[in-house]
Amino acid sequence: MAHGASTTTQSRQQHYAVPQPMPWPIMGAAALFLMALGGIFVMNGTSAGWVSIAAGFMLLLYMMVRWFGEVIGESEGGAYGRWEDLSFRWGMSFFIFSEVMFFAGFFGALYWARVMSVPDLASIESNALLWPGFSAHWPSAGPAFTEAFETMHAWGLPAINTALLLTSGVTVTFAHFALIRDDRPKLLIWLALTIALGVTFLGVQAYEYGHAITHLNLKLSTGVYGSTFFMLTGFHGFHVTCGVIMLAVIWFRCMKGHFRPDHHFAFEGVAWYWHFVDVVWLGLFIFVYWL
Repeated sequence: MAHGASTTTQSRQQHYAVPQPMPWPIMGAAALFLMALGGIFVMNGTSAGWVSIAAGFMLLLYMMVRWFGEVIGESEGGAYGRWEDLSFRWGMSFFIFSEVMFFAGFFGALYWARVMSVPDLASIESNALLWPGFSAHWPSAGPAFTEAFETMHAWGLPAINTALLLTSGVTVTFAHFALIRDDRPKLLIWLALTIALGVTFLGVQAYEYGHAITHLNLKLSTGVYGSTFFMLTGFHGFHVTCGVIMLAVIWFRCMKGHFRPDHHFAFEGVAWYWHFVDVVWLGLFIFVYWL
């Protein structure tokens, strides 16, 4: 019995592709730390923080290229089978769950500011003395912020971006169907359309930010409303940027003939991520822009 169990374990170990030690995870963590540190400095008025953000982004991009390259080589070399595919699926599922919790924190901050903090500040007995004229309404930058500002209306640029992302969710699904049918030309067309829609979304969001800052006086420093608005939409834009990069990598792999109808989790994982980005944006559109 012991000999049989040992043989089974050895067989499984030989079957499962165990990667060699690599520097990419710690490099990715260092890149995210540099970007977060730079963001803290920028938000506190230190322009040198942009250097840290840029360095972190370049390091993250380098890590993604090298790590993706190694995994692609292993996959195309036949190293992955059913067990590796299952591991990738669980890994991607937990990663997306962590991203859901990440955004849940910011949505929770928005909820607390709107439902708890602003009404509490307006109900303080000495409110008339401390902050004359402050009332419990949303959007509000808080009693300490006295500059006039306007909010971004939902049925303008945000509605256009909503249509862009929802359409991109449809096109990436059509691309998946084409891959399952092994229809390579339609796969490339639908995937290219998804990338184009994602890039257009980022362009519209950049224009929206410029309009908000120059014409609406809406900035990250505009009290609690400005901070929650830019943190939620800004981090979402960062995730869209990462998604576009991943879609572009998948598109080039499709051009090279990678993936089969029965073996294409890399494509599925990116599609999962893109649908997650779509769902988060719907929450943003409803709770940040509309309500």
